[in-house]
Amino acid sequence: MNKVLLAGRLTRDPEMRALASGKHVTQFSVATTEYAGNGKERPEFHNVVTWDRLAEVCGRYLGKGQQVALEGRLQTRTWDDDKGARHWKTEIVATTVEMLSGRKKKDYAAESSADAIDAAAATAEDGEGEGPAVPADEPIAEELAA
Repeated sequence: MNKVLLAGRLTRDPEMRALASGKHVTQFSVATTEYAGNGKERPEFHNVVTWDRLAEVCGRYLGKGQQVALEGRLQTRTWDDDKGARHWKTEIVATTVEMLSGRKKKDYAAESSADAIDAAAATAEDGEGEGPAVPADEPIAEELAA
């Protein structure tokens, strides 16, 4: 049986790509800690790959430092580079990813601000009004960046 269960923290933001076939793939790294006794800890780093809808969700909601629990399988890929050297990469192909630490508060604020701007733009395009007024002394870009 090939099954992996891990809980750890993301070491970098996920990198999402869309393939020519239309599938999405997201790659990220998770750090776990092994407790060796006598108060000693040893970190271990794992490469994780997600596909399709799970890849889209991970790319959108996960970020560096967040705690996750994941389930999947081990997969080892091999390839030869231009110089003829063989390379191996072992990674976890995740089938389930659960956020343990939740999203950061600033992410919620940025998303709600972006949603308000989108709603205002849609209202203005529909001709049903001018949308909510934005005071000139409150730049929207700075609010989203915060």
